[in-house]
Amino acid sequence: MRWFENPDFNFLKGHKIGYYVSGILLVASIFGILTKGLQYGIDFKGGKEFVLEFEQPVDVIDIRSELSEPLDGTPVVKLFGSPEEVLIRTDNPKDISEVQSLITNAMSELYPDNSATVIKTDIVGARFADDLRRGALNAIIFALIVIFIYILIRFKDWTYSAGAVAALFHDVLIVVGVFTFLADLVPFSLQIDQSIIAAFLTIVGYSLNDTVVVFDRIRENKLLYKTMDHDEMVNRSLNDTLSRTVITSVTTFFVVTILFIFGGEVLKGFSFALMLGVIIGTYSSLFVASSTVVEIQRYKEKA
Repeated sequence: MRWFENPDFNFLKGHKIGYYVSGILLVASIFGILTKGLQYGIDFKGGKEFVLEFEQPVDVIDIRSELSEPLDGTPVVKLFGSPEEVLIRTDNPKDISEVQSLITNAMSELYPDNSATVIKTDIVGARFADDLRRGALNAIIFALIVIFIYILIRFKDWTYSAGAVAALFHDVLIVVGVFTFLADLVPFSLQIDQSIIAAFLTIVGYSLNDTVVVFDRIRENKLLYKTMDHDEMVNRSLNDTLSRTVITSVTTFFVVTILFIFGGEVLKGFSFALMLGVIIGTYSSLFVASSTVVEIQRYKEKA
């Protein structure tokens, strides 16, 4: 199935607009991160964890709403193995016994006929949280380095490696920026935790796959049209892969949108990151990765 039969869009002309769009988004993201700071979850900043067992099934949304005021912040609330067991995570700085009392008192008010028993308590220490944060950052950096080397070996030209890494860095930074700006505005949690890091790495994989398809076509056309101008050849390659790019992006976006709507409160942050990643990753494969290759090639020809 092809949505675009013989497309002939001037992507190189659109690259000029893309420079401004990407520049504005990147500057805004960096500004937001520097001024507001990253909104870390308990995994990365430390906190307390409780597992409660109720006599009857409970609603995690009601529990999260009930605990927001006494805990001075929205806790992470998940079912823990069964509809009667609930995992609660909070970054409230009070002593663990005080926090436990606040939770049990709130549950007694919310479910007066459904008593709860605390079956497990734990503390995520600041040092452990620092180790997790450092490990997550290293994972992203290591992924970008491996991708740079992989593209270099596959295409035997560092120009393609630079284009791919630039696009991936662009995608992740903008998604982080959007999370920073929307953290206090949306009705679901956008705190950065281990699941969000997993979403970032998934975005890297998705964007890379799209970019490699475009680069493969550029390499093929480079051999087929040896006398064609490099810019024109890149534009032709983008048009050749446009149908595949759009179909893949639309179908993937439908899936993650359904996950966002029906996946429950716990997966909303994860699926929202993937929704943004699909949109930005598709844009970057057409306007960031390829434009980086074009600009470097122009510089190499002038030099």
